[in-house]
Amino acid sequence: MPKRTYQPSQKKRMTTHGFLVRSAKKAGARILRNRRRKGRAELAVKKSR
Repeated sequence: MPKRTYQPSQKKRMTTHGFLVRSAKKAGARILRNRRRKGRAELAVKKSR
């Protein structure tokens, strides 16, 4: 039987969807701007415990 699709990794999560990565690129900054405008409680993923 093959592995399931989602194999979680905190490092991968942060380097792909983290706040710093989003801020660094024009498209990512647009995502953050849209999420701020919508009033999101969390703009980007946070590290879970």
